[in-house]
Amino acid sequence: MVEPSWRKPAGIFGILAIIVLWAALVASLAALVEKWPVLLQGLFYLVAGIAWIAPLKPLLRWMETGRFRAE
Repeated sequence: MVEPSWRKPAGIFGILAIIVLWAALVASLAALVEKWPVLLQGLFYLVAGIAWIAPLKPLLRWMETGRFRAE
């Protein structure tokens, strides 16, 4: 029987931490962004809504393999 890995629960907490930190960062910029034209605000929030996904790939790889980089 395969022993469960501690990396998956740690990775889940890491993902949640990334989401919370990213949301706090974007929210802290709201006062500045609200002064921008509406289309620029929309573009900013679209990019910010997608950009938090980028650090997940290495984290998910680590959860599965124990390495951050593909070899």
